[in-house]
Amino acid sequence: MRSEFNLLFWPAATVAAYVCARLFYRRYAYWWTSTLVVAPALLLTLAILLHTGYREYMSGSHWLMAMLGPVIVAFALPLYQQRALIQRYWPVLAAGVAVGSGIAGASAWLLGSLLDLPPDLRLSLLPRSVATPFAVAVSSHVGGVPDLTAVFVIVTGVFGAAIGQLMCRWLPLRSALARGALFGMGAHGAGTAKARELAAEEGAVAGLVMVMAGLFNVLVTPAVVVGLLA
Repeated sequence: MRSEFNLLFWPAATVAAYVCARLFYRRYAYWWTSTLVVAPALLLTLAILLHTGYREYMSGSHWLMAMLGPVIVAFALPLYQQRALIQRYWPVLAAGVAVGSGIAGASAWLLGSLLDLPPDLRLSLLPRSVATPFAVAVSSHVGGVPDLTAVFVIVTGVFGAAIGQLMCRWLPLRSALARGALFGMGAHGAGTAKARELAAEEGAVAGLVMVMAGLFNVLVTPAVVVGLLA
């Protein structure tokens, strides 16, 4: 009976929390009212009240996580629409992704080392700067904890999108390329959503950078981890 309840209730609660959080954000658009902040807060409160653990929640809602892959593929449409811009600047974007991924990975590993975190936590933190489907794949491959990695990704996205908004105000980032790359590299999915609020070009560049960063990390991070742990 409990498993049937989880299967029906938690997916519906997740979708309802997202819709409510989205409507709330449209009315009060601040970084702390982001959907990625409000929706998890609502679900966490509900889980505490109902004495529901993470495993029980995921037993009914795991298929929602599986939908992240098709969502990433859907970014192909805005990328195609802005293909002229991307074809013109792809060498710059590729170089930025390589440098940004290196800095993100190095800072995550250094932070874990300074805090003396166990190896599995450090490995879980390592792919925090790429979209969840890529990050979970990297984490499971290198010996991290995919569930923790997903949490780190969400936290990075929320704060990255907030800091990205401040940087766009404070820094003279006049080109769509610079603004889109900032959000795509610094805040992956959350940043791409924020970039699309600015304009279509920013959203397309952010989506491309997010996908490129994910592919780069999937291909490179396992080899780097082998070197770090050797």
